[in-house]
Amino acid sequence: MNWFCANRFGARRWVPACVCCTAVGMFLAGCRRESPDGPAAAAAPKVASANRGGSVDPDHPVVEINTNLGAIRVQLDAVNAPGTVQNFLNYVGDRFYDGTLFHYVAADKMIVGGGFTADGQPKPAGTTVRNEAHNGLTNLRGTIAAARDAAAGIDNATSQFFVNLVDSPAFDHRGDTAQEYGYCVFGKVVDGLDVADSISHAPTRDGGGDLVQTPDPPVVIKSIRVVQ
Repeated sequence: MNWFCANRFGARRWVPACVCCTAVGMFLAGCRRESPDGPAAAAAPKVASANRGGSVDPDHPVVEINTNLGAIRVQLDAVNAPGTVQNFLNYVGDRFYDGTLFHYVAADKMIVGGGFTADGQPKPAGTTVRNEAHNGLTNLRGTIAAARDAAAGIDNATSQFFVNLVDSPAFDHRGDTAQEYGYCVFGKVVDGLDVADSISHAPTRDGGGDLVQTPDPPVVIKSIRVVQ
């Protein structure tokens, strides 16, 4: 039997007998250092790089998300999502993501990370970033997007992000309300999407709150580094 339940994002979660998420406001709550249109936009991003002698494309840098289940490479889009990419790279440069979890997974739908330590404790993030979901990029399979709390407003993403494993048009910008504004896509997976798929199928436990479907044993982000 299918049923709906409210979550803390003010949206509804569809849960079949085995529990999986559909178009919800999700456990999507993160991404920031501040908008290029905002007062704190002047700071250049810190970049933690594993690049050896190669140049980094400032418009489309590639990062590698190294996990205990394999690596995922993501090409970021600083042309269409400049503030969100700068925010993400600031966290990468600070090595904020080292030792964090993919703390929420839904099989063949999404994986969410960037907010909890390996032992499941919330990791304090920076201030919020402007939501650039109106940039024309859509939540297609393989894209990476900034997580946020849709019940708390439009511009409240900080460090958390998710990878779409299915086309999710309900996450796209559809209007100007907090519920309709959508989730900002700021890049796409260019290698390792099979790793993301595998992570989404990890066995889970209910740790409550954002950890209601967290992999058990944990899926740990060992590091995120710029590689080209």
